[in-house]
This record gives sequence, structure tokens and C-alpha cells, in this order.
Amino acid sequence: MCIYVNNGMLVIGNGESRNGIDLTKVNATMFGCNAIHRDCDVRHLICVDRKMVREALDNNYNQTSLIYTRECWFNEFADIKNMRILPDLPYAGSERYDEPIHWGSGPYALLVAIKALTQIDNYDRVISLIGFDLYGNSEGKVNNVYKDTDNYDLSIKTAVDPRYWVEQIGKLIELYPSIDFKFYNVENWQIPKKWKKKNFILDNINNFNYNN
Repeated sequence: MCIYVNNGMLVIGNGESRNGIDLTKVNATMFGCNAIHRDCDVRHLICVDRKMVREALDNNYNQTSLIYTRECWFNEFADIKNMRILPDLPYAGSERYDEPIHWGSGPYALLVAIKALTQIDNYDRVISLIGFDLYGNSEGKVNNVYKDTDNYDLSIKTAVDPRYWVEQIGKLIELYPSIDFKFYNVENWQIPKKWKKKNFILDNINNFNYNN
């Protein structure tokens, strides 16, 4: 079982750079995406697709945790006491990637963490992130720890274009300059130009501290 404490906030993507991290040892409030429930009970589980919500519920996902999904799916699961609707976007934009329907679980997980952090007084204004790899593997194929499993793409498929994720996460970094966003990834990981702000910090995944 994972530990829920006010010892920092960790947002977990499902990129393969986090393969060496034992999530059950993390001492932080965790926000995770989709099938992460197979490995760990995060405090906040973000599932934008109803098939992922259904999988979590069918697997008797921890009822003390919160599950977030889109408003259009919420009524289907409204009788589940720990279900929540994803928060509204903190801005309005004119591009396709600005539309909530085109936001994925990763950017939404970061937004949920931001909303939680800004509601707490005297809190360390840092959000750490792991597993946000953006790009495909060295062969340009799917980069996801759950590839080749139920509800996920096969490893032979070409990776999704990350442009929307880059824009959406970049917008959150820009909109919340008082929060430091500390990303952990592998050596020589390519930082998107849009993310190069004073409150963006990059560290090697080998330096990840389980006490956050």
C-alpha cells in the first residue's frame, strides 16, 4: 500500500523513465493516471476515459482514494462515492489543444495537483513529476509502462504526437509562476522550449528522493 502524507506532492505519468521507481516506497501525496492503480493506490486517480474508470472499479480500486473523470462520463458512475468531476481549465484558449475534451490524463493530473496545492496554507510550493516522457522510445514507438496490456496500445504502434501535452503542461507552468515544477527524467531528455520558465526544474531520475 502507498503512503498518504503531507510530505510534498508527486504527479506520476506512465512513461517508461519511471520504471526503476518503486511507487510503494514513495512518501508523498500522489496523483496518478489510468492503470497506475494496478501497481499502487494513489490518493488521486485521473481517468479521462470511462474504460479506465471501469477498470479501476472492476479491480476494487481503493475506496478511500478519489477518482476523477470527465463530466460527460460522471453520471455513469455518480453512485460511486469517491468519484469526482475533473476541474475546469484555468484559462480559455482558441486552439484545439485548449479544449477540455483534448486534455489527457497526464495534464489533468497536474491540474488536479495544482488545485490541491493552492488550497493549502503554508505548504511547500513544489510539485514533483515523474514519468512525463512525452516522446516515443528510441524507435519512435509507444513509450508507456502499460503497453501491450488491456486498454493500452501495442508496443509496435507509433507513439502519439506529444504537441498537445507540451502546450497544455506548458500553459500550467506559465499560469502558476509561484509553484516550482520539478520534473525528473533520464539524462539528455529533451526539454520542450515552452517549458523553459524560471519555475521549471529538471533533475535526473536517478536523483529522485522517495521522501520527495
